[in-house]
Amino acid sequence: MFAKPFRVKSNTAIKGSDRRKLKADILTAFPSLSAEALSELVPNKEELNVVKIYGHKGEAVTLYVLHKNPLFFELEKQIYPTVYMLWRLPDLLPVFRTWPPVLQKLIGGADLMLPGVVVPSCGLPDVNQGDCCSVTIVNNRAPVAVGKAAVSRSEMQSSGMKGRGVCVLHTYKDYLWAFGDKSGPPSLADEESEAEEANGEKCETDENEHEEEIEESVEEQEGCGVAATDEASCGVEELSLTEQEEDKEGSSNKNEDDDQKTPQEEMDALLLQCFLHALKSKVKKSELPLLTSTFLRNHMFSCCPSGKQLDIKKSSYKKLSKFLQVMQQQHKLVQVKELSKGVESIVEVDWKNPQLRSFSVPEEPGVESNPVQDGGEMEVPYHPPEITALYSVSARVEPLFLDANKRKGVTLHAAEVRHIITEYVKNNELVDENNKNFVRINPALCDCLLEKSEYQEVEYLKWDDLFSRTLGRMQDCYQVVFPGQVPIIKKGHIEPVDISVASRGSNKKVTLIKHLEVYGLDPDVVATALQHRVQASTVLQPMPGAKDRVLVQIQGNQVHQVGNLLLDHYQIPRKYIQGLEKTPKSGKKK
Repeated sequence: MFAKPFRVKSNTAIKGSDRRKLKADILTAFPSLSAEALSELVPNKEELNVVKIYGHKGEAVTLYVLHKNPLFFELEKQIYPTVYMLWRLPDLLPVFRTWPPVLQKLIGGADLMLPGVVVPSCGLPDVNQGDCCSVTIVNNRAPVAVGKAAVSRSEMQSSGMKGRGVCVLHTYKDYLWAFGDKSGPPSLADEESEAEEANGEKCETDENEHEEEIEESVEEQEGCGVAATDEASCGVEELSLTEQEEDKEGSSNKNEDDDQKTPQEEMDALLLQCFLHALKSKVKKSELPLLTSTFLRNHMFSCCPSGKQLDIKKSSYKKLSKFLQVMQQQHKLVQVKELSKGVESIVEVDWKNPQLRSFSVPEEPGVESNPVQDGGEMEVPYHPPEITALYSVSARVEPLFLDANKRKGVTLHAAEVRHIITEYVKNNELVDENNKNFVRINPALCDCLLEKSEYQEVEYLKWDDLFSRTLGRMQDCYQVVFPGQVPIIKKGHIEPVDISVASRGSNKKVTLIKHLEVYGLDPDVVATALQHRVQASTVLQPMPGAKDRVLVQIQGNQVHQVGNLLLDHYQIPRKYIQGLEKTPKSGKKK
């Protein structure tokens, strides 16, 4: 489930009531957990974060993070432990042991197949279908994967240890593990392995016997589609050679078929591929009914493989409505209705349709699979900068800060300013004796904070008015901190990312995006990501009056798509984006 990157929606500290509820939920899920162990996992006075994420298939998952390591994740209202948590309590869940070569397949996203399970002398753990369980490797009791039992123990035994054993949700070295400190599993003694080692030669014989089982389980988890057999390794080699020959023949035939296809037939095939891809991995049931135009723009276009461009006009259908009509009547995949005059929507999807279920999503990585600055796998992922408002001591208010040894030009946080002003008032005994909500104005405060017209009229100020006047007479500054870089402090207010819509020609509109560089974003990368999202041309132009800055221009009113990219993908806070209100209205046309 976490074999591919996920997207973080929010990261907040847990509230007291939610902390108590979490403890209750954990005890319900794991009754064997002692009160002492629970207090260590969910301490009362240490900061525990709740991180909400979306998986690569759109699944909503909640992570509970302590000391930068995720300890639990909640999926479909069920709580599961992570490997970080199980390394503390390795015996919390029923355990299935497997061989080290199988671990790489689990990390790649495969489930644990029963031929790869090493059955201990005491027998298989007593599990029912859907029970939470862990996976360890031989010679180490530290769990390396967490999942759900695919079938019960009795069904495993009756099947002759064939088929799927554990539906794996999370593994060591997947993206959930990488969200933590990336530490390795501890070395915990495996009693079963130690007993086998004590038998000497018998252990070696058993390992040789299990080699065929390892090969068989690895074959199944690779999804080669060949039924597992009990034949010797030579038979497996012959089978693999035959498969290679068939693959060569199949690929050559496929190439011949592709050469014979007309451009229109190729576009029809691409259209169907993007349609099935969008239904299987993009559209969620909660989104229905979904406007057909939105489905095409937001889902189908984003599923188009890199290097190709989806154009319905070049297909045999010519129009989206005709294509969806064929998908509804002949393929029985969707149901389309005209909910309002002239506006069609997809109201139902047959998720059990054999054609949809058998469709395999292409493994080609998308441009936006991870917010990196060059789209390359080896690049550092993009993280938004931390932006903090600061205030610089000005000449006018400098007398109020001299006692704190803060001279003109020193930058302070708002909380530091409040503290220094509070100490100044207390040290000079300026709090009104009759009403402690008011501060008496002395000559220094008068010169620093009052206007000339107020000199004879104002004798007292409320605390809030005192602080706001002080901050208002200081120089506004801001601090930008990019991960791993030295903080940058600048005067004034930070420029927001500016999104605007301009007219070109008689009835053509373009969307302009400025100031991306302020937030460490490469305009070229953003332009490429938008181009893939909306299938429209983009242009980079120099910004008038600004050196070393460019603006991104994209065809059409794409404010909604630009906003989604900046907010959801790059995690830029909404308050630093200007122009989101220019999103086109989706009202009815009269």
